[in-house]
Parts: sequence; C-alpha cells; structure tokens
Amino acid sequence: MSKKMNRRGFLKALPFLPQAALEEIKEDKPEEILSLIRPPYSDKNSDFSLCSECDGKCVQVCEEKILFRYKDGSPYVSFDGKGCTFCKKCAEVCDFEVLSLEKLSKIEAIFKIEKNKCLAWNGTMCFSCKEPCLDNAIKFQGIFYPEIDTDLCSGCGFCIQTCPSQAISVKPLEVENA
Repeated sequence: MSKKMNRRGFLKALPFLPQAALEEIKEDKPEEILSLIRPPYSDKNSDFSLCSECDGKCVQVCEEKILFRYKDGSPYVSFDGKGCTFCKKCAEVCDFEVLSLEKLSKIEAIFKIEKNKCLAWNGTMCFSCKEPCLDNAIKFQGIFYPEIDTDLCSGCGFCIQTCPSQAISVKPLEVENA
C-alpha cells in the first residue's frame, strides 16, 4: 500500500537539501479550506484542528443532513437540498467545544441574490426565496427587486434551494471580507 507524500515529506527526503531550509517552508493553507462554510455555534476563534481527534458526532446528529466532514475532520455546511434549523444538537455533542452554545447561533456566511439570474429582478413575480425566510431578511422593493438584509440573515440557507433560478449564492464571511 503506497502512502501519498506531502510537499514537506518530499523535501525532507531530498538528501541535498539542508534541514535548516525546511524550517522556512510553510505549508500553504489550502484555498478550499477558506471556502468552507462553518456550522453555527462556531466563530473565528474556533479551533477546527481539534476536530481531527473527534469521530464527527456533530455530523451524525444533524437532522437536516447539511453537515459534512472535511478531509481534516472539521465540519462544514453544504446547503444542497436543505437548510439549518439551529436545533443546537451539533454544539451539544461537541466534546472539544469547537462548536459551543456560547458562540453565535448564526452561520457566518454572506448570501447574495445574483440579479442577472433572479426572476424577480428580471420582471417575473416570484417570492420563492422570501417564503422560507423565518428571519424576514429578504426585502422586496414593491413586488420586484429582492435583496438580502445581512443584518437580519441568520445564514440558515433555506432560501437557496427554493429559488427556481438558482440565483442565491453563498460564501463564507472570511472569504467575502478578504
């Protein structure tokens, strides 16, 4: 069984490279980890590296089945098909307090309506995104032109799958602010 070698391991195997030079080589943080949407009850100080010690209880108890484990063991949210009900179960089972009821019960993400895809922005009466929004975060100017009020939006994601034209996009807050 062959084991895949990472960049640091490869460089350590090179006999002509001095070990001191290896100390300057830093593993790049994969771009994809920055694009992960983290579960509620976490914040920017949550130490997701602790999740490698866990068996993924948060993913197992998620009734909506929107939590998944990344290859490092940390949980992330995928809104394919459903949204978050903020039931608290993921935080209640977290043994390492990466997810905690003491932290925000909000998903730190930015939801945007892509105007060129949105039926309402293009003259068709549609309230598909507004109907499931329990936060009343989707505001219409008259019967057209919906916009998401980021101050009211909890990040539940229920608006995504109800949009018939897939006009709602979501990005982690960290990526949006970068």
